Amino acid sequence: MPTLTDFDVLSLDCYGTLIDWETGIRSALAPWLKREGVHPPESILEAFARHEAAQERETPSLLYPEVLARVCRRLAAELGISCRDEDARAFGASVRDWPAFPDSGPALCYLQHHYKLVVLSNVDNESFAHSRKKLGVRLDAVFTAEDIGSYKPDPSNFEHMLRELKRLGIGTSRILHTAQSLFHDLVPATRLGLATTWIDRRHAQDGWGATVPPDGAPRIDFRFESMKAFVEAHSLDCL
Repeated sequence: MPTLTDFDVLSLDCYGTLIDWETGIRSALAPWLKREGVHPPESILEAFARHEAAQERETPSLLYPEVLARVCRRLAAELGISCRDEDARAFGASVRDWPAFPDSGPALCYLQHHYKLVVLSNVDNESFAHSRKKLGVRLDAVFTAEDIGSYKPDPSNFEHMLRELKRLGIGTSRILHTAQSLFHDLVPATRLGLATTWIDRRHAQDGWGATVPPDGAPRIDFRFESMKAFVEAHSLDCL
């Protein structure tokens, strides 16, 4: 059975794991829906998840702000309301305003003393630059969908990261992939032989929220309900 101290690199998803994208998504959609006279349905995150995953499959080279803009238009069609160009653009630009989870920055500040920190994210470089400031920590590498030309769960994203880390002399067995989304991250990571940590941010909620249900059951080596809990477990392993 592995322990958290067995690894040299922590590869991290960002949105849903470090950045509270569900709060960000709801906040970004709220003014538009209010103007259209629509009370956000409980299923709005599930609808977002369906449309985002479909859009990323259909247009893998599209930058994330435009993916979100098209998702906004798809949501409008599903809800039977209008979506002006400025509404779509505003949602596409909203990533910069999505908040970090309160425990993300402190957790990363601790973890950077024990691992190389690598982010593998379904986003563009400009949007991530705003999120990176919220995390407030030095990262050893960042690999985005813009860099790679596809979106997770496409295995190409993980293969790109593994190639780049191999050039630094870091093999797959030394990497612990850490994420909230089973669909985007833990299923493809498992298929490529990576050890995994599930940050189960939605442990107290029903459903899958802003991610679609996973295609298969990943191997989960570690499970925590927060990054704070991850740090607490790591500190115990270090004793």
